[in-house]
Amino acid sequence: MTTASVSKEDVLDVISNMTVMEIVDLVSAMEEKFGVSAAAAVAAAPVAGAAGDAAEEEAATERTVMLASVGDNKIGVIKVIRAITGLGLKESKEMVEGAPCAVKEGVPVEEAEDLKKQMEEAGATVELK
Repeated sequence: MTTASVSKEDVLDVISNMTVMEIVDLVSAMEEKFGVSAAAAVAAAPVAGAAGDAAEEEAATERTVMLASVGDNKIGVIKVIRAITGLGLKESKEMVEGAPCAVKEGVPVEEAEDLKKQMEEAGATVELK
């Protein structure tokens, strides 16, 4: 399809019918294809000459919080995932059941450590990448 035959509304309609895990996969595929990070869209663009240094610094200061496994307290983990992500109950449950998966990407190290602690207290196994 060309962009002339697909409107933004068409794309949004397709995305709105996807599961959370399908959206996570889509975002990952887009990041890989275009060489960008979804977290980078929020941050200001670095100066052209410092782009390499800024990318290295960002990698050192940001983490991806990965839910490796749920453990015995599935309901507790779902509650924590809801609080962390702002997702609804259904989406949070799908995320937990789809473990291992990325819960949040591009998170500052300190916040990632805090999220890891919250999830582990609920019984989950968490990795920071």
